[in-house]
Amino acid sequence: MPSPVSADHPAAQPPGRGSVEALITQTRRLKGDVDAVRRDARSDGADPEERWQRALYDLALHQLDDLDAHLAQLRDGPEVAPAAPAGPAEAPVVPPVPTAGQSGSLLSRVGSAEWNLLTDEATWSGELYQILGLDPAAPALTLDELPSLVLEDDRPKLTAMVTDCLVDGKPIDGEFRIVRPDRGVRAVHMMGEPVLGADGGTASMWAVLRDVSELRRCRGTLRETRDSLQRHRRQEQTEHRMAAELQEAVLPPWRGSLRLPHQGPRTLDLAARRLTATTTTPLGGDWYDALELSDGETLLSVGDLTGHGVTVATGMATLLGAVRGMALAGSRPGELLGMLNQLLDATVQPALGSAVCCRYRPDTRTLVWAQAGHPAPLLYRDGTGRLLHAPDGVLLGATSGAVYGQAEMTLEPGDLLLLHTDGVVPGQSSADAVDRLLALAPRFDAARTAQDCVRTVVEEFGGTGREDDACVLVARVTA
Repeated sequence: MPSPVSADHPAAQPPGRGSVEALITQTRRLKGDVDAVRRDARSDGADPEERWQRALYDLALHQLDDLDAHLAQLRDGPEVAPAAPAGPAEAPVVPPVPTAGQSGSLLSRVGSAEWNLLTDEATWSGELYQILGLDPAAPALTLDELPSLVLEDDRPKLTAMVTDCLVDGKPIDGEFRIVRPDRGVRAVHMMGEPVLGADGGTASMWAVLRDVSELRRCRGTLRETRDSLQRHRRQEQTEHRMAAELQEAVLPPWRGSLRLPHQGPRTLDLAARRLTATTTTPLGGDWYDALELSDGETLLSVGDLTGHGVTVATGMATLLGAVRGMALAGSRPGELLGMLNQLLDATVQPALGSAVCCRYRPDTRTLVWAQAGHPAPLLYRDGTGRLLHAPDGVLLGATSGAVYGQAEMTLEPGDLLLLHTDGVVPGQSSADAVDRLLALAPRFDAARTAQDCVRTVVEEFGGTGREDDACVLVARVTA
């Protein structure tokens, strides 16, 4: 077994100074790089993942600080405890020791000791006195006295480690808490081994004690932020599932193409699709709807309630139900949006929304529509497309008593209307998104059904990288 380094006497031949200096330089350079990245990543701390990342940065910096200190001790050798005064003199001055709330010198975090079993003498390094908060001029505690500093709950652990080392020759590697004279509690990690005498018996025990309080605090913070992040993610998953189930329950049940009205020669070929976000963003409040009314007209609507999550999905369901109810009661698009605005304005939790609402009369091919702060429908005819001129209309919930204008136009056989919510073209401004959608006119003209047109939109804009939900609804005049 290699001979341990005595607490009083530095090793005769320390490691090559140049190599240790190089390691210290590399460590400090890495520490500076980590600190720079941490500063660049600063935020308001509201996001659980950001708090977890910050805790990891702090832990990494503490460990690099420790590595820097260990390497410096390796270069300089252990600090020798001052000799006890020869006779009565003035009371010794205890050097200030950093407390748990102070950073202090990192070199004070590691100390060493040797307990001679033959003479019952103990030799401590100066750093160990600092860790334990004791007067360095006082005699070092013996192995029998050491447990007096240890927190009562941890004393059996220390006793077992020392006994195993002295009796069975097992190395010591464990952690316990000590109570300093200033009542401060510190976590100490102890590593040691028995030192054999000439007769092969245990002559002494040598140990290195390290103050790991700050490290444990950082790891505790990391554990707390990790647990908080996991709870946050579980909550997000639950809310996402609930929002998806709610949307599935309230959005139109039809898939593929739909023809409305079911009776009569002049019908609309309809298709719609929700383009869901490919990121972890919670579901938004986008909706689309098509409903055959009792007077033979067809209601078309798309809209978006600001925000994400279950609350927004619930609000979207309320709005969509109100749209259907008021349309069935005979409300015209402008009037309908005015009442929706009152509904949002009267809610307990303020919310904003946008919508386009259309009524199509098949016998005259007349389209009456209104909008509330929403992208206007796109009209495709004879292989070209254009943006319809929008009547006045502010966002739903933005102001009380808002009035919404209406526009009216006559469609022709083969015309195609595209209604959509914001974000259908990811990463583009509203104007650029319209241009991208209008550029699909030749492909729409060659498509046989509304469903083929929706597939074209999905092929172009439904890929990866989408950060928000969107809806698209296509209505094609068949005759």
